[in-house]
Amino acid sequence: MEQTIEQKLKALWQLQTIHTQIDKIRQVRGELPMEVGDLEDEIAGLETRIEKNRGELDELEDSIVNRRNMIKDAQAAIKKYEGQLNEVKNNREYDAITKEVEIQGLDIQVSEKKIREFEFEIKNKTEIYENTQATLETAKKDLEVKKGELDTITAETQKDEDELQGKAEGAEKEIEDRLLRVYRRLRTSYKNGLAVVSIDRDSCSGCHNKIPPQMQLEIRQRKKIIVCEHCGRILVDEALVHEEAEAPTEG
Repeated sequence: MEQTIEQKLKALWQLQTIHTQIDKIRQVRGELPMEVGDLEDEIAGLETRIEKNRGELDELEDSIVNRRNMIKDAQAAIKKYEGQLNEVKNNREYDAITKEVEIQGLDIQVSEKKIREFEFEIKNKTEIYENTQATLETAKKDLEVKKGELDTITAETQKDEDELQGKAEGAEKEIEDRLLRVYRRLRTSYKNGLAVVSIDRDSCSGCHNKIPPQMQLEIRQRKKIIVCEHCGRILVDEALVHEEAEAPTEG
């Protein structure tokens, strides 16, 4: 059976009333869900940074080990060449061996320079690593506190919210799809979630702009669905609000 406009308006107002109660419950949680989410993202980012940093430190340590091994090899080669110097038969052999000793000596200098550079990098990266670790520990403690607060508030309000959510789903079934789509669009358009509002002191209680007397009369007649010409919200009259407030609740 086709609903009258009055029935449609009452169904919309009832749904708005339920959603407003849900919004109030969620407001009690405030920014906590967002803060928890932000901290979780921050922790994930810090852990990734620490892992990358640890990998870089390991690579630097390996590079130092490799350079030290290269120095040992060069020193062994120098010792070998120096032993060969005692057995040279001519200047050409002497010059060739001396050149090799010089090359190995230069390789040692390069490796020692690289080791100093790697050690300097390790010092800087270790400081960053330790600072990031400290930041991570602080973030984890903050998250634990925030999660505890959120869990406490949620535990206190979840039952009420679940009940209201069930009522909202029931109320939505009483509203035709086209109107429900309009309602949902309006709900998401405004921060306070008000899609259906009443007349309050000759004004729209959503945007507080004055409603012309003729329009107020049409709203009170409940013959058609009227929206505020300023904010687009669906308007209902004060009497309908009082009727719904006094109506016995189901359950």
